[in-house]
Amino acid sequence: MFLHNGLHRRKGAMFGLFRKNKPVKIRSLNETTKHGVAATSLKELLKKGSKLLQVPLVGSHICLYEDGTELSEDYFRSLPDNAELVLLAMGERWSGFVCDISRLLDTDRNSDLLIDAAKGLLSDEKSPKRRKLLGELLLHLKDSSETENREDDEDWFQGIDVRFKTKSAYMKYNCESRIRGYMKEFAYSQVDSYAQTIQKPKLKAEYKKTAESLVMQLKSDKYNGCYFNRTEKELNRLCTKDGWFSCQGAFDQDECISLHSINPYGNRESRILFSTWNLDHRIEKKRTVIPALVEALQNHKSSNINLDYFYKLLFTRENLKLVHIVCHKKSAHDLLCDKRNMYKWGKRKGL
Repeated sequence: MFLHNGLHRRKGAMFGLFRKNKPVKIRSLNETTKHGVAATSLKELLKKGSKLLQVPLVGSHICLYEDGTELSEDYFRSLPDNAELVLLAMGERWSGFVCDISRLLDTDRNSDLLIDAAKGLLSDEKSPKRRKLLGELLLHLKDSSETENREDDEDWFQGIDVRFKTKSAYMKYNCESRIRGYMKEFAYSQVDSYAQTIQKPKLKAEYKKTAESLVMQLKSDKYNGCYFNRTEKELNRLCTKDGWFSCQGAFDQDECISLHSINPYGNRESRILFSTWNLDHRIEKKRTVIPALVEALQNHKSSNINLDYFYKLLFTRENLKLVHIVCHKKSAHDLLCDKRNMYKWGKRKGL
């Protein structure tokens, strides 16, 4: 019996001597650096890894980096060479690479390290797809949205007139400029083109009077520049207090299915990209709103028209949606003005 046990132990030892070393790449929970280690068994890997990464051996365990599967001895033997693993101390958990994504999203502590790492990867990367992903990552990591004044972020103000001293002042002007563009289309181009087809001087006067009233109201509201101004009250702005804008989805959707978002306050590139986002009229300005107003004025005086309704359709967020360029559908919207709201109560004729 003693001789049999001795032979069994010697055979086990001989088997261990001839077992192939398996190379793996291992890291700890709180580090991203991977270390090359070779071991013949899971038990040996735990010992080597614990010593190398300074993780207590008692209660330690090893998981696959990819999906968090915990290794057994049998599973270890089936691993391909250079498999990526994570060594965990007692009580620690790993759910797969999504854990790294979660840490990446929390960039307040280590954004500088991430930026340097991404720049290093980008300089050596040849794949167009990976270069695009790394470039977009760098764009979002270079965030200086906490700054507001020109002297604190001169790069953001590059190409912007010197009269703008703060980011919020420029973004307010940016929104005002867009709304002014809608006003010019309405007051000077569209209505005038309709007015030219009318022969009666009194009817032409009604067109001009209507346009002047709407323009005066828009001016009193300061062209609704508050929509892009992060220092405004939450009720009046389209962004968070930090400057993040979210796409509101196409005109026929309740929300953006792609979850587009952008912070033009963060860096100059994002500010420039934000110019491709649109304030889109759900009920279309040229195809629907202005023709409906013109039709209403054919048989009614401007004093009988509910100008507040048309003002909201033309210039306010009641009919405007902020959309990413991908969500901006330029095809016909097929949405109509509500005739019940086009006239003042008690002054509607022929309806």
